[in-house]
Amino acid sequence: MSQVMQILSRIEHGDPLAADELLPLVYQELRNLAARRLMREKPGQTLQATALVHEAYLRLIGTEDVGQWNSRQHFFAAASEAMRRILVERARQRQRLKYGGNFHRQELVDDDLVAVDRIEEILDVDAALNELAKHDPRSAELVKLRFFLGMTSAEAAEALGLSTRTVDRLWVYAKAWLRDALAR
Repeated sequence: MSQVMQILSRIEHGDPLAADELLPLVYQELRNLAARRLMREKPGQTLQATALVHEAYLRLIGTEDVGQWNSRQHFFAAASEAMRRILVERARQRQRLKYGGNFHRQELVDDDLVAVDRIEEILDVDAALNELAKHDPRSAELVKLRFFLGMTSAEAAEALGLSTRTVDRLWVYAKAWLRDALAR
């Protein structure tokens, strides 16, 4: 009997230390299996291979089926099935309205707010910017610096006395707010 099967047998008989011995023996193979599973997922998957391995391992060791593996291959097949179930559960969870439902990520590009030639659009941008200034004056000032003066994030941060990270966060917010206001 292989070392893995001996440890699985000890787990079945209630040895509390056996589970700690099993993980180092099978970890790399489980991680490779998890990485292969995740490569088949859609881009944007936030679950890492390491987290998938750990969750699957906890499910395997925490079940009544612990001693029912008759071979090393059977153990890894059970691990693969546990990983599949975890991925299915996460996919179902992301489809729930509570977790975003049918919303899709939309990237905002700086070029989406370039200066326009038509007078009506310029007036609309100005009206939206004035409305933004009422809600968030700092963001409105940032838009003026970036949009109308063409400053970079670093230059605008220096001009406003803020960190670049804060300016980047405000810029994302301001672009989204203005896009929404202009769409109305």
